[in-house]
Formats: sequence, C-alpha cells, structure tokens
Amino acid sequence: MTLRIDVVTIFPDLVRQALGHGIVARAIEAGLARVEAHDLRVFTDDRHRRVDDAPFGGGPGMVMRAEPFFRAVEAILPEGSSPERPVVLLSPRGEKFSHLKAREYSRLDRLVLLCGRYEGIDERVRTNLATTELSLGDFVLMGGEVPALAVIEASVRLIPGALGDDDSSAQDSFENGLLDHPHYTRPKDFRGLQVPEVLLSGDHAAIAKWRREQADQATRSRRPDLRHNPNL
Repeated sequence: MTLRIDVVTIFPDLVRQALGHGIVARAIEAGLARVEAHDLRVFTDDRHRRVDDAPFGGGPGMVMRAEPFFRAVEAILPEGSSPERPVVLLSPRGEKFSHLKAREYSRLDRLVLLCGRYEGIDERVRTNLATTELSLGDFVLMGGEVPALAVIEASVRLIPGALGDDDSSAQDSFENGLLDHPHYTRPKDFRGLQVPEVLLSGDHAAIAKWRREQADQATRSRRPDLRHNPNL
C-alpha cells in the first residue's frame, strides 16, 4: 500500500523542494509514499487569483478565504473525507502533533494537509472541511508549510521499509513511553571524552541493559510526563 499525501498551499514549490532529499525522497522513489503539492491559487475564481480578503468585523491582517480550500479538497478527494482519509488543517489552535499520530498516519492510504497563511483561515474551513486540526507546539509560524513537512517526514519514516531497517524506528524516542538512549561512534577517545566501556565490551546483554537504563534515566529527568502519556 502506498501512502498518498496531498498538500494544499500557496507555496507548492517550497514543499516539493523540501521533499526532494533524504528518507522521504527515497520512500517516494520506492513507491512507499506519494506526495502531491497543490497550488491553492489554481482553485480561485477571479483573474487576480486572490486567496485572501479583509476580515469581517475589522482588524489587522488578511484572512484566507474558504472557497479555494473547499474547491481544492473537493477536486483532490471527490469521494469525501473519512477516518481513513483525514483532511488536516495545520494551525496553532490544533491539538499537538505526536509520535502516536505520526504512526497512525503512516498506516493510512490517503492524507490531505491544508496550509494556512496570513492572519488566519476562514473558520468554515476548520468547522466544515477539516476533520482534524494539528499544531507542532505552542508557537506561531508564518504558515502551515513547515508543520506539513514535519507531519510528512514523521509519518513517512514510519512506513515499513522507509528506513531500510525497520528496527531503527522501534528504538526512537517516544516509543514505549521513553526517550532514546545515548549514541556513540568513533573515535572512542575524543579530546579526553570517553565512550562508555560497556559499549566496547561486546557483551550484548550488558549493552541492552545499559541502554534501557539510560533511556529510563533520560525520560525520568527530562520528560517524566512521557511515562504516563497515552498520546505520544
């Protein structure tokens, strides 16, 4: 099964260029994923291709109009949205994106991401078009493209075969409620900074035990909330 992701944006080239490198690019080449960036301006109905307008009630900035988003989704997903085909609005007002959500998306066959800009998006897009609203965190970006790229990368890398070694993702931070353990490579002595002896011992049981202990310690000290969080 191939995961198809459609991104609706006024900067489709930004999305295409970012996806031309690394694991996501290789997953696309391997047929594990397909990502299409759609120019929102194509779905306007005036000669100036306007996607925004002044807000009702006054105030600063411009608001993205509902009509182009509705037309875009209706063209991209004529069968309509569903739990298996979610339409996701990237917004600071959304629920926080998580590893659990990325894993959920990696198992889909269809995903539509809506990228806003300017002061905001007409509320009717959120209430009547999007099925989910997601945020990367408690901060504001210039638009939804960077969050969309984060969702794509986090989800695509979890598709079986995308990483080459599927065991790699099983050791990621946030798997099983833990942060990842520390990693070391050559040289074993760098400016007097030593690699822990256990990693050089060749004792695989001892190494596995050390890694579990280090992951547990890091989680307890840095993110104790993860151990009881069902929404990783």
